[in-house]
Amino acid sequence: MAHILIVDNERSMREFLAIVLKKEGYHCATAEDGQEALKVLEKDQFDLVLSDIKMPKMDGIELLKALKTSAPETVVVMMTAFASTETAIEALKEGAYDYLTKPFQIDEVKIIIQNVLERKNLKSENTQLRRELKTRADFTQIIGKSENMRKVLNLVEKVADNKSNILITGESGTGKELIARAIHYNSSRRDKAFVTVNCSALPETLLESELFGHMKGSFTGAIGNKPGLFEVADNGSIFLDEIGETSLSIQVKLLRVLQEREFRRVGGTKDLKVDIRIIAATNQDLTKMIAEGRFREDLYYRLDVIPISLPPLRERREDIPLLADYFLKKFNRTLEKEIESISLEVVSFLVNHEWRGNVRELENVIERAVALSSNTVLTLDDFSGSLPRAASDNPVSFSIPEEGLDLEHYIGKIEKQLLLKALNESHWVKKEAAKRLRLNFRSFRYRLQKYGIQRRPDLSSASEGYELQGP
Repeated sequence: MAHILIVDNERSMREFLAIVLKKEGYHCATAEDGQEALKVLEKDQFDLVLSDIKMPKMDGIELLKALKTSAPETVVVMMTAFASTETAIEALKEGAYDYLTKPFQIDEVKIIIQNVLERKNLKSENTQLRRELKTRADFTQIIGKSENMRKVLNLVEKVADNKSNILITGESGTGKELIARAIHYNSSRRDKAFVTVNCSALPETLLESELFGHMKGSFTGAIGNKPGLFEVADNGSIFLDEIGETSLSIQVKLLRVLQEREFRRVGGTKDLKVDIRIIAATNQDLTKMIAEGRFREDLYYRLDVIPISLPPLRERREDIPLLADYFLKKFNRTLEKEIESISLEVVSFLVNHEWRGNVRELENVIERAVALSSNTVLTLDDFSGSLPRAASDNPVSFSIPEEGLDLEHYIGKIEKQLLLKALNESHWVKKEAAKRLRLNFRSFRYRLQKYGIQRRPDLSSASEGYELQGP
């Protein structure tokens, strides 16, 4: 419940506002002038002070100046029946959030209060998030030891304190926002706001208002001024997720922000300057969208100053056991469980699963298994609901002979057979064969060299030995 202090020398105005705002669910206190307001503020903390300007003993401007010293986190909105440009400018210069002219509509007051509280909540959430991520946003805390992820993290570390725009690409669920947060919290902007915007979640008109803000009367329902998220992110960073979902008209406005570092509120006439780091992300092929006329080429090159491409989970399989263990520990804490480990059989299955949803899918699967399991070790039975193939997907279908076997030799033999089989089925188009085995081309080429597979053999030898037998 927000605390609001109403300061006005007119008793009827104080009582009227207090009654209306209490009905809205706010806790209200009143004072008849600036001196009494300061005494009230010494005893209690308020989110918002709604103060008249013209008052005896201590007027609203003097109260505003005093508050900026004694309670700088308190937001002040001024009221006056003596409207003038001079008093409005003076109040705003001294740090007032907004300015109301009597007589005003009560809905106007309600909207301003809502905007104030939303902004305070956003600021509070960002402050809390910064505290949490100061210990969690170190690059060593991002799970990944694979070559693909090491390259990404090395690049992120180099560009974290750079002022250039960044475009992060990758499939859904690969961790684009996590990388964006790591960039922000390891830069000199770490103590400023980090604002995230999901461009695909809002219709065009609402997205424009959210990004750039709007002025009172600019459209139906705009009964108060509202700052946009670019203003909130000033001196910090803004993360534009799914930038490929924006309309061409929004893209034009974004281009201006990137070029000039200024914008105009919806319905406004004044250009607002901002100092922000822009990090964008997409799971789409923007170059293809440009060719189709759905994305501006000039905006693309403004965003793509420093490109970061995140690999899908299937191209960093060696990270899956680490991620699974991390999520197990995470959900042990949040779900108050005491599951000790994941069975080797489960780990083997997880490593070989396709993971179309990438890290996000893996996280969801582990959470569900931890939530439903009553064992101390996660087994395949715990995953049967979320991964139906788990119970029957057993690659080891033979018995080990009594005399034992040479594991390295046997695994190598199977690997070579699979490489040849994939090549044969893809008519020796190596990129297609690599895709069939879910390997990146570099890894596939390395394996070919490892087993001396350089050219297509004759048909008789190429077709031999593809049935994977037991020892």
